[in-house]
Amino acid sequence: MAALGRAAGAEREDAGVVPARAGEASKDISMATYTPGQPSLSLEDAKFRRPMVIEIIEKKFEYLRREKTLNIYGTVFFGTAASFSGLLANLIFRHCFKVKHDALKTYASVTTLPFLSTVVAYKFLVTDALYLGNISQENCVLRSTLVGIVCGFLYPCGLAFSKNGHLAVKYHTVPLPPKGKFLLYWLLLSQREIKGMIIPLVFQTVFGIFNGLQHYAIFESTLQKTVHED
Repeated sequence: MAALGRAAGAEREDAGVVPARAGEASKDISMATYTPGQPSLSLEDAKFRRPMVIEIIEKKFEYLRREKTLNIYGTVFFGTAASFSGLLANLIFRHCFKVKHDALKTYASVTTLPFLSTVVAYKFLVTDALYLGNISQENCVLRSTLVGIVCGFLYPCGLAFSKNGHLAVKYHTVPLPPKGKFLLYWLLLSQREIKGMIIPLVFQTVFGIFNGLQHYAIFESTLQKTVHED
């Protein structure tokens, strides 16, 4: 019997199986035993991390709120500058064409329409493109400047020119232009006073550059803060 026991032990050793002692087995069982009163490590981590996650989310919302507020103020001021350009252009063309009729209607249109066109164009061309990450700083400044020139200067001037020119023809406040030289006649008639529109042109260009740089800087600062918090 002893020989058989020794032979079986030798076979287990050859197979790589080492029998465990009674003390070692009880020690392993005691280490693997879970004590109900002992708190779980994963639950402690979850309780510790939950306030941190909430704080990070609140900071992100605060950054986004500040960025949105600054962007709204900049866009509204940009549109207001376009309205003042329309106001000045309408004043100049009414004086050139000696128009005194429908003042309220013309002033309302040349101030409201440039404001709305500037705000909408800036949102689609600059703000939305920034959030999508499709433009660089130079492209952002270029788009902002073009919005200022086109929507804040050319559009108000063209609008005031067309409306007051139509009123001048309708009420015969100035001699009718010769055939084939309609646009040249009106430009020659108002060339002296139209030089004052250089001021809003320069202002819209400078403000477009400044607004584009500021908007991009705010966007980059907010993005870096949110990434750093992550």
